[in-house]
This record gives sequence, structure tokens and C-alpha cells, in this order.
Amino acid sequence: MRLFRHQLRWEQTVFWRSRESAVFVFLFPLLLFTLLTAVYTGHIYGHPASWALLAGMLAYGVANTAFAGLALIIVARRETGILKRIRGTPLPPATYLAAVLTSIMIVFALQTAALFVLGRLLKSTPWPGHLVSLVLALALGGAAFAGLGLALTGFIRSLEGSSAVVNVLVLPMAFLSGSFGPTRHYPQALRAVGDVLPLKYFLDAINGIYLHGQELWDKPMNVAVLAAWGALGIAVAIRKFRWEPREG
Repeated sequence: MRLFRHQLRWEQTVFWRSRESAVFVFLFPLLLFTLLTAVYTGHIYGHPASWALLAGMLAYGVANTAFAGLALIIVARRETGILKRIRGTPLPPATYLAAVLTSIMIVFALQTAALFVLGRLLKSTPWPGHLVSLVLALALGGAAFAGLGLALTGFIRSLEGSSAVVNVLVLPMAFLSGSFGPTRHYPQALRAVGDVLPLKYFLDAINGIYLHGQELWDKPMNVAVLAAWGALGIAVAIRKFRWEPREG
């Protein structure tokens, strides 16, 4: 536990000292929310547009932070030899990964709180009514996308191409899932693609809790799909995760 706490403090220090991480992972969803609420007016899903966009940014935030942010951190450390050196220290690999994952989830929790505060200040969006369900949903989504992020690292071949890979995946996924606005006017083919993406199920759960006053357990299919995606990510990560840079 002492090693875990020490590593967690180090992870948080490194993250907040990195301007790139702070802007891309933490601030980007906040900036997107500000821009989108300046463009969208009227109502979405029967509620003021800002309410739905806040829920959408919560969904985008988990993909951007727990999936893309985690993948970028791991790939960068692998390709620069940091992960290889860590395996030669007394720090157990499981403890190291647990500290990295916990640090990412702390960042996401702070980002979520910042989104609610920003929404309240800019657009008078309401505070969540079912806080326990929202926290559980965010934890489930964060865990599922973290598992997928670890799996993704096994397919990224270089540090130089890592940003391109995660952006090619995250931005279209958020667009097709409805994080940036309703998808009902999309072509049928695009809506069909969005319907199989994990972010769609996570956003549907968040919308149900935040917009419609439901509990997480009112969405058993969404919970099951997210859990299945997370389990798939972990299974792939076990097979594909590497501690050493790819040679050549």
C-alpha cells in the first residue's frame, strides 16, 4: 500500500506538470462544452440543450480521459523505455498499473466536477439528482474504457502515431454516439455503427440518470454491454500488453 500511495502521488505530479496532458485530457471536454453550448439552442431530448450537452461531455470525457489519455500515457512510457525500467525496480507491475489507473480516474472525477460547475455557471444546468447512480455509472464507464485503453496500447506501434490513432477512434466514436448532439438525423448507416459502440450505451445510461431521473439499475442492458466491453478490453490487454518498446 505504501508503494501504491507513493506511485499515485508521482503519477498525479507528472500529469499536472505536463501541459499537453492537462490541455488534451482535462481541459478539452470543458472547452468543447463551452463551444457547443454557444452554438446549440432550444431543446434536446425534451430538455434545454445545455443539459443534454453536459451529459454528452461526461460521456466524451470518459472516452477522452480513461481511453485515449490512458493509452497515450502507456504508449509514451513504453516507447521511451520507462515501462521496461519500472519492471526492473522493486515496484510490482500490478501496483504500478493500479496507480496509473487510479490517477486517471482521479483526473476524470475532477473533470466531471468541473463540468458540473462550469455548466452551472454558464447555463444554470442542474446538479445531478441521483448522485449514487451517476457515480456508479461514471465508475463503470471509466473502468470499461480504461480496459479498452490498455487493450489499444497493444496495437499502437509507435509513439509518433499514437495521437493520430486515438483521435481517429475517439472523435468519430463521440460523434456517432451522440456526445456532440442528437443523432436522429444521421443517415441510417451511421446510426447503425453508433448503436454498437460502447460510448452509445454509456451516454444512454448518463442521459437516463441526469436528464430523465432514472437509476443506473433501470438500464440493465447498458450495464451489461459496458461490462462486456470492459471485460473484452481486459482480455485483449492480457494478451497484447507489452512492457518493452517495439524493436525496429
